[in-house]
Amino acid sequence: MPLIREVIVTSLTADGTPHLAPLGLIADGARWIAAPFAPSTTLANLRAVPELIANYVDDVRIFAGCLTGRRDFPLLPATSLRPPRLAGALAHTELRVVAVDEDPLRPRFHCDIVFEASHAPFRGFNRAQAAVIEAAILFSRRHLLERATIEDEMRRLAVAVVKTAGPEEETAWGWLVAALGIEV
Repeated sequence: MPLIREVIVTSLTADGTPHLAPLGLIADGARWIAAPFAPSTTLANLRAVPELIANYVDDVRIFAGCLTGRRDFPLLPATSLRPPRLAGALAHTELRVVAVDEDPLRPRFHCDIVFEASHAPFRGFNRAQAAVIEAAILFSRRHLLERATIEDEMRRLAVAVVKTAGPEEETAWGWLVAALGIEV
């Protein structure tokens, strides 16, 4: 099984508008692979501007917000590439696409690391943060999964949120639950 790192990626539309989206980047030796599903804004953006920023965050509201229509997070210029980075990122990696394996459902964009920087310490995740990230992944795949599967998983994840969430995790969880239209 490959290592997959859950990040918020910043890509650019053809006209230069930034777009934020959660994405699992796949480790590939010294490279990373971005494999957005078709159709998606991130996929279209990588075809138009073959650069992206991997933003490493511990604020799970960004994951939940991007999926539920809340994308207005402050951005800063990147060091070497055109897409901006998240101002609140603990660290970021600037990635340039060097090859593409075409696939009708999920093409794979092989990326070289152009620049990396750390901006703040990572103090670890609590169980609620991990649960919100898992819920965000479920939300992003709601068109692929049975509703009953999503509801069962959300009920299981809710235990960690109830036991360990702070205000940020409660907010993020609430956004996802409301967007899914379920009770947990």
